[in-house]
Amino acid sequence: MKIRSTTAEDRDVFVDTMFTAFARFPETAGETWSALELDRGLLAVTEDGRPVGTAAAYSFELTLPGEVVVPAAGVTAVGVLPSHRRRGVLSAMMRYQLAEFRERGEFLSVLLASEALIYRRFGYGPATYTRRLTVPRHRASFAAGAAGGSIEVLRRAECGELLEAVYDRYRRARPGALSRPHRWWSLGAGQPPISRASRHIAVHRDAGGVPDGYVSYSLTEPSTLAVDETIAVDDEVSTALARFLLEHDLITEVVFKHCPPDHPLRWQLEDFRAGEVGGDTDWLWVRLLDVPRALTARGWSTDGELVLDVDDPALGERGRYRLSVRGGEAECVTTDTEPDLSLDVSDLGSIYLGGTAPSLLVRAGRVRAHHPGAAALADALFRTERPPHCLHWF
Repeated sequence: MKIRSTTAEDRDVFVDTMFTAFARFPETAGETWSALELDRGLLAVTEDGRPVGTAAAYSFELTLPGEVVVPAAGVTAVGVLPSHRRRGVLSAMMRYQLAEFRERGEFLSVLLASEALIYRRFGYGPATYTRRLTVPRHRASFAAGAAGGSIEVLRRAECGELLEAVYDRYRRARPGALSRPHRWWSLGAGQPPISRASRHIAVHRDAGGVPDGYVSYSLTEPSTLAVDETIAVDDEVSTALARFLLEHDLITEVVFKHCPPDHPLRWQLEDFRAGEVGGDTDWLWVRLLDVPRALTARGWSTDGELVLDVDDPALGERGRYRLSVRGGEAECVTTDTEPDLSLDVSDLGSIYLGGTAPSLLVRAGRVRAHHPGAAALADALFRTERPPHCLHWF
């Protein structure tokens, strides 16, 4: 078996192999995979040239704490034919891909994990979380008064450019958010509202008429308003859009599919228990490919110094790094100093965006603290004003 890069000519065989790995058929995918970057694809092939595995990557931007926007490779379309599983095909592809990312000069990669047990082996850790919030309309009375601005209801087909612009403004300020390249919108790739699926779009505008938020939603049987996503530049806009949805006629409930852990809606309702939380799950997984470069790229809100001993079994590497933060900027260098924390690179990925407290992983036995104050120091350094959140599906 060997691993080779793909080109545009490999599109059909790549897609067919990928769908066969998941027991599906390409014709059911519609435009979902139309944004694949075939110059970033990999095929695992047998000695006689038969394809047995796929992996690919998208070229995204990821927003880090401090509103720092950096490139990130988005791993996708990873699959192995059932006939060739448990033969090292997946491991070979993943390690080949990690080496390729480094050759490109990329220091971060991300993915959405279909199975949580798979990707820790290759250095990825869950870094953002999302949940579903269901609110019955008859219990959706708000405690506070109405918000400002105006709302206009449009069809998805009428407002693609507007959605693209509002999302881009939002994602640049939200840690954990990924870019949605223009070609995704133009091709209708991905899930609603990027896709061309029929959706109603409620667009919020500020006092000057500038769009600053939207919700994408549809009615499902029997009378549930299902919200694909809420995009808002601030909490006031988010509240206005939530109120709009919860005051909709002829519905029994509103289901917000993707809410960040810090969503304030339950606290805004007269009846706190009206907001039922469900589907609490991981979303974006993060992998550091260059620890010093990644740690110096993000913003920091607290000064301090921390020595990290980082194990990276997937790449056969181990490094010890001194992280020094002053005035919101970091310096990270290799050191022989005794470590404060010892951890796997996947756990460093989990705490990197501020969505997972280092002390939680110490308590879980995943991270080793070498002295009593180490976990609290790490918590203070990695803490962010808002938890990271990612809405983008890929």
